[in-house]
This record gives sequence, structure tokens and C-alpha cells, in this order.
Amino acid sequence: MSKVKRNIYDILRGSFLTDESSFKNWGIILFVVILLLVMITSAHNADKKVIRISELNKQKRELRAEYVDTGTILMRMKMESSIREKAIERGLKPSETPPKKIKVTYKD
Repeated sequence: MSKVKRNIYDILRGSFLTDESSFKNWGIILFVVILLLVMITSAHNADKKVIRISELNKQKRELRAEYVDTGTILMRMKMESSIREKAIERGLKPSETPPKKIKVTYKD
């Protein structure tokens, strides 16, 4: 059997894990497994953050729409015509005579 075939056969059998020099191999394998677990964990955390950002953007758009609607309602309430209607409902009428300006003079 050639050296390449024997090496491939040893890898498939897993003898690289049970030989005398397997402690080096186990250390590398353990290191790679830990790196893979860290990578998977960080990927899940990144996905959670992306989902949270999406939810917050949706909430921000809803609050912005509510702010605009409230501002529109307030502007309508401030209009002179709506204030007149509410004053008439309470029994107030606009003055028929224009206001007079009062001048105060001081004597020394």
C-alpha cells in the first residue's frame, strides 16, 4: 500500500486520534471545536440584535406616525374657526364693537 493511501486510510479509520502522538491532535481538534462554538454563539447573538433593531425601527415608525397625527389634531384645535365654534357652544359671541386703545400719560 502506498504512503498516500495508508494516510487516507488512517484518517478514515480515525487512528490519528488513538496513536501515541494523538495529544497534539486532540489539542488542535479541541481548539477548533471551541472556535466553532464561539463563532456559532456570536452568529446567534448578531441575529438577535438584527431582529431587535428591526423591531425598534418598526416601533419608531409607529411612534413617528402617532406624533404626526397628534400634531395635526393639535393644529386643527388651534384654528380660529374651531375656537369660534367652541366659544359659540359655550354661549360666547364675538364683540360687535372694536376694542379701544387706552393711552396712559405720566405727568412729572
